[in-house]
Amino acid sequence: MSRAPGPDLVGDFPVLSRTVRDGKRLVYLDSGATSQRPLQVLDAERRFLTTSNAAVHRGAHQLAEEATEAYEGARATVAAFVGARADEVVLTKNATEGINLVAYSLGNAATTPGAEHLALGPGDEVVVTEMEHHANLVPWQELCRRTGATLRWYGVTDDGRLDLDSVELTERTRVLAFVHTSNVLGTVNPVTELVARARAVGALVVLDACQSVPHLPVDLPALGVDVAVFSGHKMLGPTGIGVMWARAELLDAMPPFLTGGSMISTVTMEGSTWAPAPQKFEAGVPMVSQAVGLAAACDYLSAVGMDAVAAHEQQLTARILDGLADLRGVRVVGPSGSGAADLAQRGGTVAFVVDGVHAHDVGQVLDDAGVAVRVGHHCAWPLHRRMGVQATVRASTHVYSTEADVDALLEAVAAAQRFFGVATLSVGTG
Repeated sequence: MSRAPGPDLVGDFPVLSRTVRDGKRLVYLDSGATSQRPLQVLDAERRFLTTSNAAVHRGAHQLAEEATEAYEGARATVAAFVGARADEVVLTKNATEGINLVAYSLGNAATTPGAEHLALGPGDEVVVTEMEHHANLVPWQELCRRTGATLRWYGVTDDGRLDLDSVELTERTRVLAFVHTSNVLGTVNPVTELVARARAVGALVVLDACQSVPHLPVDLPALGVDVAVFSGHKMLGPTGIGVMWARAELLDAMPPFLTGGSMISTVTMEGSTWAPAPQKFEAGVPMVSQAVGLAAACDYLSAVGMDAVAAHEQQLTARILDGLADLRGVRVVGPSGSGAADLAQRGGTVAFVVDGVHAHDVGQVLDDAGVAVRVGHHCAWPLHRRMGVQATVRASTHVYSTEADVDALLEAVAAAQRFFGVATLSVGTG
């Protein structure tokens, strides 16, 4: 594929050709919540379901063999996309399940022979950040509640960066879990620095890569983390499929999360033994067509080129930031600089507030104009409290987004200001 991100790719995404709200062109800027799927992904799922659908890892007939081959082939493709080994990739329902898998596994370590070194107890610490979305916060809260460990967190500065001086890791820090790219602020966190701090005290590092893997070139083993999770539906793939990657030695030591069929080695009435990873963590019949679709999404993004995807989104992000800066009474929540150095440290998510208008009301005006964004706290309630806002409007782009989409967003925000009788003049017009 030699086509560049943007207008050349729009035709691959059928949903983008429809109209909404009485004939308005659909302007989809809610890719941070879920991305749209290209025909190549839809075709791959349909081809599997119409030719090879069967349960994997069971049955000796041809369809079962083909389905198993498709599923394991998908795992290998997904692993290669993030620089990993196939046997280190666990396919989950979504990223939230992946984080829960790790948290529950650590919670069960104390009673699992050979995993005691992973167990947490009173006096131990789990450290997160104030910019986590709930999926990378609540499971750790629950792990601490079950084990007696203490939850601590890095704070966030007023400009939406991680406050690296707000927490000092200690030898009691057992887990450091943080988001790679914030789903609200767009901030890209300093992985190398945080990994070094965790290594100095022997803590496990868990990375939430939901907003980085779909938008940037990411080599998970090279980052030095121990575990990482991401979701298929945010990277042009299907819903119902996610990835939990972990280093092989950690997967070998971790107790299983769910138990039952497909994850066992032997079973007697007295007890069971577990299959090697990753099957140990994939109880029951897995999501085969979704895995095939996710692999097709990886192939699609690889063909475009992740460097090109990242550059395209940086260009659109600069256009959004500059356009919002020109609107009096609009404030970006998070890093707002649009220079090259600024953009290198943020993703394509831009959250903002319009003075005098609730985010939900802004969203309604935008929706009436055909512009789909997300409004609310974006599953990051503590972060919104820290930033002093109840809710924000969030625009998020992907490989199919265009400059015309950004212009439509900016025009709709200005229209919302006019509708509610707040600032209507751009900064440049006095």
